[in-house]
Amino acid sequence: MDEESVETDVPTVGERLRVAREDRGLSLEDLASQTRIPQRHLESLERGEWSALPAPTYTTGFAKSYASAVGLDRTEIGEQLRAEMGGQRPVTATAEVFEPADPARTMPKGLVFGAIAGVILLVLVMSWLNERSLDADEAPAPTVAETAPGPPPTAQQPEPAPTAEIVSQGPVVLTAVAPAWIQVTDNGKTLFSGELAPGQSYSVPATASAPLLKAGKPEALKVNVGHAVAPPVGPPGKVASKVSLLPADLMRGNTAAGAPAGAPAGAAPATGNVTG
Repeated sequence: MDEESVETDVPTVGERLRVAREDRGLSLEDLASQTRIPQRHLESLERGEWSALPAPTYTTGFAKSYASAVGLDRTEIGEQLRAEMGGQRPVTATAEVFEPADPARTMPKGLVFGAIAGVILLVLVMSWLNERSLDADEAPAPTVAETAPGPPPTAQQPEPAPTAEIVSQGPVVLTAVAPAWIQVTDNGKTLFSGELAPGQSYSVPATASAPLLKAGKPEALKVNVGHAVAPPVGPPGKVASKVSLLPADLMRGNTAAGAPAGAPAGAAPATGNVTG
């Protein structure tokens, strides 16, 4: 009987925690705010209501935090609590959920939903801005295609005339491929009159302003303007007369005026350059 009286006089963990809290002038609400332990669990600790508390491991942790907050030895409180719970806590197979903090002190649901909505809105705005930037980068492409230059004008409008003018700047040389009688005049003045033997050439003076050719056999002549060969100066078998020996006229293939067959018997002396 004496031993039972001694054991009964030892204060429980709950009584020790409550007395220490009251000595410090703290309320359960103050202690819950300080330790971040739900107030209902603090009340269950003080009353020894183990069935209302979570698993022993969490309950022991609550008790130690409570003891540190009110100035008690947390190790001693933990050992005493395990002893009390070992003999009084009923064994249950029901899984208990640990609540680390008072739900009233957690972040409001409205604030959580607002933050999520803000993140979604930010993602949508960034996606829209990104698409707009890509559209702006691709916009100039149609303009470039519309203003792209077409084929060069020279491809649609060939101009062979400049080529003829370029090659017609060289000296005019008459070369006989067969015996040929020719007469070259300039403004009524005879520059050359005579027969060219095969392979013999006559160069029209560069100073002649309007040289004209008369040829007894046009087909016996080859006319060169620089490095280019000019078209025939007349049809075969007919005398060609008044054929312009200007380079541009020769390259255009000017038509010679017909003349009676045969060459004049008396020919003026040659004044041009005749080469054999």
